[in-house]
Amino acid sequence: MATKKSSADYSESSIRVLKGLEPVKQRPGMYTRTENPLHIIQEVIDNASDEALGGYCKHIVVTLNTDGSVSVEDDGRGIPVGLHPEEKIPTVEIVFTRLHAGGKFDKSSGGAYAFSGGLHGVGVSVTNALSTRLEITVWRESGVHTLTFSGGDVIEPLKSRAIARDEKRSGTRVTAWPDPKYFDSSVIPQAELQRLLRSKAVLLPGVKVTLVHAKSGETQTWQYDQGLRGYLTESLAQASNAETVIPLFEGEQYANADTEGFAEGEGAAWVVAWTEDGAVVRESYVNLIPTSNGGTHESGLREGLFGAVKSFVEMHSLLPKGVKLLPEDVFARVSFVLSAKVLDPQFQGQIKERLNSRDAVRLVATYTRPALELWLNQHVDYGKKLAELVIKQAQSRLRSAQKVEKKKSSGVAVLPGKLTDCESSDTSRNEIFLVEGDSAGGSAKMGRDKEFQAILPLRGKVLNSWETERDRLFANNEIHDIAVAIGIDPHGKNDTVDFSSLRYGRICILSDADVDGSHIQVLLLTLFFKHFPQLIERGHICIARPPLYRVDAPARGKKPIQKIYALDDGELAAIEDKLRKDGVKESAWAISRFKGLGEMNAEQLWETTMNPDTRRLLPVALGEFDLDFSEARFNMLMGKGEAAARRTWIEEHGNEAEADI
Repeated sequence: MATKKSSADYSESSIRVLKGLEPVKQRPGMYTRTENPLHIIQEVIDNASDEALGGYCKHIVVTLNTDGSVSVEDDGRGIPVGLHPEEKIPTVEIVFTRLHAGGKFDKSSGGAYAFSGGLHGVGVSVTNALSTRLEITVWRESGVHTLTFSGGDVIEPLKSRAIARDEKRSGTRVTAWPDPKYFDSSVIPQAELQRLLRSKAVLLPGVKVTLVHAKSGETQTWQYDQGLRGYLTESLAQASNAETVIPLFEGEQYANADTEGFAEGEGAAWVVAWTEDGAVVRESYVNLIPTSNGGTHESGLREGLFGAVKSFVEMHSLLPKGVKLLPEDVFARVSFVLSAKVLDPQFQGQIKERLNSRDAVRLVATYTRPALELWLNQHVDYGKKLAELVIKQAQSRLRSAQKVEKKKSSGVAVLPGKLTDCESSDTSRNEIFLVEGDSAGGSAKMGRDKEFQAILPLRGKVLNSWETERDRLFANNEIHDIAVAIGIDPHGKNDTVDFSSLRYGRICILSDADVDGSHIQVLLLTLFFKHFPQLIERGHICIARPPLYRVDAPARGKKPIQKIYALDDGELAAIEDKLRKDGVKESAWAISRFKGLGEMNAEQLWETTMNPDTRRLLPVALGEFDLDFSEARFNMLMGKGEAAARRTWIEEHGNEAEADI
């Protein structure tokens, strides 16, 4: 049993301030993947790609050296080497030693990297921190400049000499020796590196990308004249021999200075193929950064394609009676390569595997839907072939859903009168929102997608059911309605439960973003943990996270007027800090605080909390704790005779309580 430290062990000297690159060395997993060093090398490659994206670089060379180091060289402008006007040290040194420094924060018109993938400003500084040695050579302003680091610290200060006649005139070369102690394996996976470099060549027309294996002398070069089209054609041929239903649909469109709602230069390039069988190929990028987990730009493509195909099918009356198209019917057999340009991309985590920017859904959908709609109506025969494939997918989905429905047709209980049910019978897709209050329930009903989202408003606070016997649960009307609506009876953790009667694959708790809302969340979590534990084990329970604040930000640089939502005070402070860095005066933005869900109109509630493409759901799981531990914790928090233990725990650990159960 752990013993409590005495107050003498906790003093001013106990508080440690991590400076420079120390945070990266202490917690490398927060900044990069630690399976292998590929990602820290990718940060350097991305910098070279950003030079190419700006039109300043035509050749990127990556060399795997015999001593285990990796060199990345470009013929761009070269990193600035002069003294920084504020810090009074060489700018190139700041770039590699400061976590939040770089040209990528300058998003104003004419900024060095208006559409860079870098946002967090911790890219190559992480590479430096996690390398035993890092050497930089910069060709710039008629000089050759060198700088060397070890473990993130300067060991050879900046030196400069004149460029010789036979040397190139501009560019940067970075050579890094990744430190093996920070990675599970020190070996860079060749296949992933080759895929990354090939994608850069695809997304940078006219740019040559070369990989050199110093040990074997082998050289690989990628340069795609056909861009996205050539890449998808080649990838489909490698993945399967399936023929496309219609010719490849490709397009490219970006906002101009007069486009309302988007920054100048924002937009997307895409190529899409539909195949009847075989593997599908799906790759997406944001400002040249591969987004292997997709994100809101892929959601925008899905929305745009669905809208165009649905419009064509309805215009030509092709839909059989009783069949309704859903987005997944159109997207099921789609292969695509999507390259989006977003001025200020918001990624999930530093490794940027998923785009979270809400505006990207509307951005990509706005440009892809009209283009496909026009193409289908210009090529009606191809449009009908595509419609035939999509309708076949919808019919197959309906047949599967009907089989499930037959299984659970017997003994159906009478559903609660206040339940606003969804239309779909596909349990895996359906979701129910348990909403705090009738007013919020009204907004949720108007804002939801009635196809697969159901709403059950709850009146007041649910009963604390921790010490309620199972056979007395239904005496409480709210708990009775919840159980009947979801279709599962109360049970224990070891009971045998028939989940074929489950009516919704996802059960979402939706309450206000305040203290009362948190209390309602706890009461509902207590109900599910005590009386429906297997729903939690199977991952059916989650918490919707509505915003507490809305910031109305003015236009700045290329960025148009924005409505930015913040979940809590921490996110609000981060948004305000970002606006200040963008040069916006504090009086220029307005902050609105939502007192409750009822204050949000249907459109706001849909965009921030209910739309699967833009919302933030918190899945409920046991995490590192087992059921017995969690049960003891719940008993202490919710048991009627545990007031003294509860008070002691809150005094000691109240500030750690979030997600601790």
